[in-house]
Amino acid sequence: MKAHLLELLICPRCLPAEEPLSVDILDERMGDIATGSLRCPQCGALYPIVDGIALLDPQTTEEQRGANKYETEEVVSSYLWSHFGDLIGDEQASQAYAIWAGMMALQPGVALDAGGAVGRFTFEMSARCDFAIGIDTSQAFIRAARRLARERSMVVALKDEGMLHREMTIRLLDTWRSGRVEFMVANALALPFRQKSISLFSSLNLVDKVPSPLRHLREMNRVTRNESAQFLLSDPFSWSIEAAPVAEWLGGKTEGRFAGKGLANVAALLADANGELMPAWRVGAPGSLWWTIRTHSNHYELIRSCYVHADR
Repeated sequence: MKAHLLELLICPRCLPAEEPLSVDILDERMGDIATGSLRCPQCGALYPIVDGIALLDPQTTEEQRGANKYETEEVVSSYLWSHFGDLIGDEQASQAYAIWAGMMALQPGVALDAGGAVGRFTFEMSARCDFAIGIDTSQAFIRAARRLARERSMVVALKDEGMLHREMTIRLLDTWRSGRVEFMVANALALPFRQKSISLFSSLNLVDKVPSPLRHLREMNRVTRNESAQFLLSDPFSWSIEAAPVAEWLGGKTEGRFAGKGLANVAALLADANGELMPAWRVGAPGSLWWTIRTHSNHYELIRSCYVHADR
């Protein structure tokens, strides 16, 4: 973890209070903390830094992490293809990440990619801001993203059929600046960042996967600036009780506060001058694009992700 980010960090367990963290550095190399820990003097929470990765998710135990499907090598390789398959010219790959990136104007400051998985959008944002941070609750995703940042290329074994595999070599674009990215294990419902510290915030295919979508948006609003800020949300709105109780859904319901379509409800929340995401955002025209994920050479999942871009 890059040492200069320490000034941005707070204890996610103490929210809504914003308690700074103290650091104990055991191994630091050229401004990068390889081993150490972050501690909250207020609540006593300890967050390890292991192999350069800060583990700042206060809600995940080791037992829960072991049961997380996103920690498996097969799923990581599937997401690596989904994020970077277009770079190798795979005809089945989606152009979604390049299109999403094109919606974000150049913006001074720090970008935060929430639920960023293996890092594609974080790398995209490194060419559009001063520094970009990708977070995810999966350690395996974050390890893969950080390795890509360090080595600039990676050979990935993609499942072909059954026990057969083929290799894909990912190479980062020259315009993506590895020195201006960082990846952390953190939770989108309890962000370990100071209020009003983020200029660009992205939430891609995440809001229907968290236990409390509205809390995710509140956290987004807490950390983004009141001025000179952008927010991009894109999601298939595949609401399910496995991810969140129906009462927490921001759409897909016939009655109640968030009846109707999720994208329209999110846009209304952002634009409400007297609502809980103040100050109000200027909301652009909604749209959608296709995002693809690959299981093996004969099985792909095609997902319509509906987006809205907002700024203030």
